[in-house]
Parts: sequence; structure tokens; C-alpha cells
Amino acid sequence: MEIRALRDDDPEVISAAFDGTKPVAQYERYLAEQRAGVRDVLVATVDGSYAGYVTVRWESPYFGNIPEIQDFNVLPALRRRGIGSALMDAAEAKVAERSGVVGIGVGLYPDYGQAQRMYVRRGYLPDGRGLIYDGRQVPPMELVRNDDAATLMFTKRLR
Repeated sequence: MEIRALRDDDPEVISAAFDGTKPVAQYERYLAEQRAGVRDVLVATVDGSYAGYVTVRWESPYFGNIPEIQDFNVLPALRRRGIGSALMDAAEAKVAERSGVVGIGVGLYPDYGQAQRMYVRRGYLPDGRGLIYDGRQVPPMELVRNDDAATLMFTKRLR
């Protein structure tokens, strides 16, 4: 397994690996943000083939000056082989060079169950603000849809 920075030839490969459900333009934007120093993108390959990626956004829209790990994906067929843990290790190490704390958000429905458990095992703790929907704190008794915009936000002390 190799973990490296996102390269110019990756957007089409990654989009195709997700059957086009993640558009090429998303990864082209990530490349531009990586060049601008706004985001770092770490790509995992196994035997030279794409396996997964994670991004670090250096100024989080939610956490402010705490870097946030965002958009963490490992191909379903390659999960439970240590690729996700290796990507998280690399992302946390990169953040630790610049910050003592890292943030991450996780969805609330069962598709996110493995990620929820992984983050807790890795020492992430809820930030105490409760349910977040589309980047804003949901007040008590307000109804929201349980979709990808509904998250619980966590932080972890790195040093």
C-alpha cells in the first residue's frame, strides 16, 4: 500500500472507481484547493490501483482554525484491510505538524456505522454541540431530515 498526495491524473480514476457517483469536477476542485494550500488530499493505492482517499481542510467552515478531516472514502471491496486506518494515520500525522487538535464529522444513519465506531476507537470525542445539519447546530425540538447533511462533530487531541 502507498499513501501519496492527489495527482493530476487521479480525478478521472477516482470518479470512475465510484461509478461516477462522485463527479470528476469534485476531484479537480480538490486538486486546485491542494495547490492553493487550502486542502491536502491523501490517496491510497494498493499494488498501484486506487483504493481510497481522505482530505484535510486546513480552515474548517465548522471548526474554524481547527483543521478538519473531510470526505474519507475507501472502496467498499477493499474495506477492513487497514487502508482506512492507514489513511487516518497519515491525515492525523499531517494535521499534527500544524495543530494539536483535529476535527471530523460523521453521518448518523447506518451507512456511517463503521466510521462512527472507527472514530470512537481512534479517540475522537463529540464536540458537545449536538446534532449539526448542513453546518448549523439544530435547536432542541426542531425536525431535520436524516441525510448526509445531518452529522455529529468530533474532535481529537493529537498532542
